[in-house]
Amino acid sequence: MILFFCKIHLPNTPFPLSQSSLKHIQKMARSALDEVSGSGSFMRTDSAFRNFILRDPNSQFPAESGRYHLYISYACPWACRCLAYLRLKGLEKAISFSAVNPIWERTKETDEHRGWVFPATNTEEPGAEPDPLYGAKTIRELYELAIPNYSGKYLIPLLWDKKLKTVVNNESSEIIRMFNSEFNDIAENAALDLYPPDLRDQIDETNEWIYNNINNGVYKCGFARKQEPYDEAVRQVYEALDKCEEILGKQRYICGNRLTEADIRLFSTLIRFDEVYSVYFKCNKKLLHEYPNLFNYTKDIYQIPGMSSTVNMQHIKRHYYRSHPSINTYGIIPIGPNIDYSAPHDRHKFSA
Repeated sequence: MILFFCKIHLPNTPFPLSQSSLKHIQKMARSALDEVSGSGSFMRTDSAFRNFILRDPNSQFPAESGRYHLYISYACPWACRCLAYLRLKGLEKAISFSAVNPIWERTKETDEHRGWVFPATNTEEPGAEPDPLYGAKTIRELYELAIPNYSGKYLIPLLWDKKLKTVVNNESSEIIRMFNSEFNDIAENAALDLYPPDLRDQIDETNEWIYNNINNGVYKCGFARKQEPYDEAVRQVYEALDKCEEILGKQRYICGNRLTEADIRLFSTLIRFDEVYSVYFKCNKKLLHEYPNLFNYTKDIYQIPGMSSTVNMQHIKRHYYRSHPSINTYGIIPIGPNIDYSAPHDRHKFSA
């Protein structure tokens, strides 16, 4: 049995934030662009809200149909992992979700912060919609509803409790674990287990090197402000991609011949690689479609029922190329390569 401990309790729950916890949150960076060390290296800070939904009806956050809402951006790889779980587990009727605009904008007139905002209407940005719960203009407003004077990062995914009007969790790796197991009493595809007991050690080990060197590795390349940290980060990215290519030459999925959590986590980066990371984050030593096994593997995952609906390449490209003026001053979006991930692949040669 795995126990999950809440790192932070929110003020409108029975367990209020301590002053030290509140100060910790308020000292945090407010966006990824702030998370660069003096040496020029990108250093991602931890998510702040780490409460856990449980099947136990007596828990602080019990798994109840209709109680929770997931805020996402189709541009964000971390958020799209969570959306993938909603689709794969059949939780769309139990947990509502909505998407924000892809391009960061000013979130308040009183400061210069730029972040996730909602469209004013359902037609302003295809795929995004106004906040369905409170009519909030920005994701920032929701954090400030949960904690007045909050000044940490205004992250998505954001898992929201409608009953307590507060943030449950904004750490994607924990949200997908909740969706995998804690809602099985109401999930339409409860039999699917993407974190099976017999593979957990292997999945955890795989997640660690893929996160450090690929998922987060591309950001360490893209947000580096000096040559040396970029050189080190890009070396690690390609060593890890080469390792994946070798593994996937022997088996269908990254942890064997069963689809697991590790595949969903890896996919969210791979699907963005040639369209964004190769150009925007300077990961151009070798493109994904030059890796036969990785490229066909990405198409294989994309074609799993429900997965393609988590990929909105228009949102992805508009976000990255237009949200960070310090990286792409004029907001020019490259025209290609417009890869067809619905094309045939060869992964059926492995048993599944």
